[in-house]
Amino acid sequence: MTSARSPQAPRSPRASQAPHVPRPAGPPAPATDHLVPGDLVPAAVRDVAAAASPDELPAYVYDLAGLRAHVAGVRGALPDGVELYYAAKANPERAVLAELARPAGGVDGFEVASAGELAHVRAAVPGRPVAFGGPGKTPGEIARALAAGTDRFHVESLHELRLLTAEADRQRRTADILLRVNLPVAGVTLSGAPLAMGGGPGPFGLDPAGFHACLAHLAALGPGARVRARGVHAHLASGLDAAGLAALAGGIVTFATGPARAAGLPVEEVDVGGGMAVDYGDPAARFDWRGYGAALGRLLDRHPGLTLRIEPGRALTAYCGWYVTEVLDVKSAHGEDFAVLRGGTHHLRTPAAKGHDQPFAVLPREQWPHPWPRPATRGPAGLVGQLCTPKDVLARRVPLPAGGLRAGDRVAFAMAGAYAWNISHHEFLMHPAPRFHFVGGRG
Repeated sequence: MTSARSPQAPRSPRASQAPHVPRPAGPPAPATDHLVPGDLVPAAVRDVAAAASPDELPAYVYDLAGLRAHVAGVRGALPDGVELYYAAKANPERAVLAELARPAGGVDGFEVASAGELAHVRAAVPGRPVAFGGPGKTPGEIARALAAGTDRFHVESLHELRLLTAEADRQRRTADILLRVNLPVAGVTLSGAPLAMGGGPGPFGLDPAGFHACLAHLAALGPGARVRARGVHAHLASGLDAAGLAALAGGIVTFATGPARAAGLPVEEVDVGGGMAVDYGDPAARFDWRGYGAALGRLLDRHPGLTLRIEPGRALTAYCGWYVTEVLDVKSAHGEDFAVLRGGTHHLRTPAAKGHDQPFAVLPREQWPHPWPRPATRGPAGLVGQLCTPKDVLARRVPLPAGGLRAGDRVAFAMAGAYAWNISHHEFLMHPAPRFHFVGGRG
């Protein structure tokens, strides 16, 4: 099925299937740090790129069949007792959420970080479990989340816990909570993590003093309170490999089942967050879900009856998205070539946000409608967009396949399925928004 829209804002594994990306037949392209081998570009993505007129580009193409296969592989690598939630902030497209929510092989629930995300997810996938996290929850958001039947609140501070307690009493509703902790983990350093969100001063979670203040508040509520503690949440870093995340998970579980439980916190669940590494320099690489799942299984073997929860975002959806565009012009300036593309970082901000060259495949087009020579690169080139800023760069001075890159050729940027369109500055210079295509759905 193909659909399109205009933009709008040791335990036994479950299955033996490993995460993978479908490899439809196609002409191979030379592989470098950024070039995507031709056989990794799904046939449906090639079809959209070939059929689109220039005015129908740029376009986001989401490969739902590839997403489905990848998530099924992730599920198969996780042991029983581990719940898989999707961090909706990574990509909140309705079709993506619906694919992830499929009963067979999908996720167990969704993590949101605002009342807007909560309402969006509730509308897109009604009835699925939702956890509400993030700092700075407003009183209005807390009230709306309670009224919407939010399944878990990740509490960030004593003030937030007091707001939640008062609102739960006012609405006469129950609020199940996890206390989000910011703790150092013995033997684990976060200094090398691409994005550290814990282990030291920061706005996320509770340090030991804040944690014990929340415990005192909960104890004072007494039996029958509408706010019920279920355990601990910790998201301490992003961009770690399986061994690093497994070590973090072990430290979080040790804290939850040891000091936290001894201090009086009921611990039925431990949410160890997301943060699985995604390597934009190697489009074929994948996080070691089997190794990570095996490590979580060993943790559960040591703590019978405990529920573990993980919240990947980027590592689930990055690979299903492609940003397809065309080369408008090729120019040389002071000895360096630049391919000017339709669109740019106002559509795909990921490389600017993370400081990498976005991986891509060149899809040649032989048609050339003009009587003058076709501009073409002569060597390595920068791939830039249409914005009036030198920061509008998708890839910097990268080698290109034999034949180079010509005006009129198409380019398909891979790994554009997470923190891409939804984090981009869409209104800057008021260029047209991209088209959106969802291919490989089940109907």
